[in-house]
Amino acid sequence: MIYNSKIKSEQADGLFEAILLLENLDECYRFFEDICTVKEIQAIAQRLQVVKLLIKNKTYHEIENETGASTATISRINRSLNYGADGYKLVLTRLGIIDEEDED
Repeated sequence: MIYNSKIKSEQADGLFEAILLLENLDECYRFFEDICTVKEIQAIAQRLQVVKLLIKNKTYHEIENETGASTATISRINRSLNYGADGYKLVLTRLGIIDEEDED
């Protein structure tokens, strides 16, 4: 089954196809340093850290203190985690942070 994304476009396909060609952390760092600003990378990394803490049932206050993310950002991430495209759950499962049966 192919996911019907709201962001689907030829440009997005090209970006994701390029990302899928990266083979290791060093290549990821090199590519993302060229394609993103430092702030963009930090924001994306922060969101992943927030979702990891949400899965551990940390409070918004604890997450805000640990990551520096605003409660509005934490709330948006929580909404995506619970009602989004399941991308967070897919990655968290592959990272071994949650079990496949937790995905539902």
